[in-house]
Amino acid sequence: MTASNPLSDDPRFRLDSTALLMNSISSSLTDRLRLVSPTGRLRAAPPAAVPPALVLVAHGSRDPRALATVRAVVERVRELRPALPVRLGHIELDEPLLPDTLAALGDSTAVLVPLLLGHGQHVGRDIPATAARSPVRALLAPPLGPHPLLTEALYDRLVEAGWPAGQDADIRRTGAVVLAAAGSRAPEPAAGTLRTARFLADRLGVPVLPAYASAAVPTVPAALRALAARGRHRVAIASYFTAPGRLAAECARQAPWIASEPLGAHPAVARLILHRYDRTLAARLSTAPEPAWA
Repeated sequence: MTASNPLSDDPRFRLDSTALLMNSISSSLTDRLRLVSPTGRLRAAPPAAVPPALVLVAHGSRDPRALATVRAVVERVRELRPALPVRLGHIELDEPLLPDTLAALGDSTAVLVPLLLGHGQHVGRDIPATAARSPVRALLAPPLGPHPLLTEALYDRLVEAGWPAGQDADIRRTGAVVLAAAGSRAPEPAAGTLRTARFLADRLGVPVLPAYASAAVPTVPAALRALAARGRHRVAIASYFTAPGRLAAECARQAPWIASEPLGAHPAVARLILHRYDRTLAARLSTAPEPAWA
């Protein structure tokens, strides 16, 4: 015998449920009647409003693999949200360049999401300056890092390269990771990379040291020496780059054990891009009248 639901036996519950049902039917009928003209003919449904474009801003590289990787990221984002217009613009070296992408959008609203892992000159100066010279009503999102979703992607890339996925006692005793990033003279990127290293250390249960390919210290060799001095001889290089390129390849060549691939079109990266888009747009909508696409 099925036990009775005490809520369903309450007359107030039945009245509330009936009211909700009647409201739902009334709303549905009203929506359908709007499509009927005074002559009785069926009107066409109004077209759905298009949300602001997401402009993915990549750095650009002389390595042809970088452009292929960035295009794969764009396609991954489109798969997750097919109705969203997604465009690509590069800061330098690859086409389409960001000014051309923004010019093609005219005076529409767009959210610019940097495919960059930290604050620096490009995020703080170059992208805003390019947006200001364009006709687009640009909303600028923060860079991708640091964020726990990047930790998920870094972990998966390490496992793909050969890092043990389970609880390996030997790895926990002698293993470590160097989180290899591009490097910058600005302090903000280094602070973000350090936070990402801490996220990854918590995920792996081993020390993770940030290191840099240029413009900052410690270098990858210096980080490797520091870990060896602590008895950590089974060290992996985690590539903290969004796409292949010269600096990522130089870091990988210094790995004493394994080196992971750049983040690329990992699903977590695509989800993070959409998260940055949504948060930036929501912040704008909270201070402006509700637009047609909401």
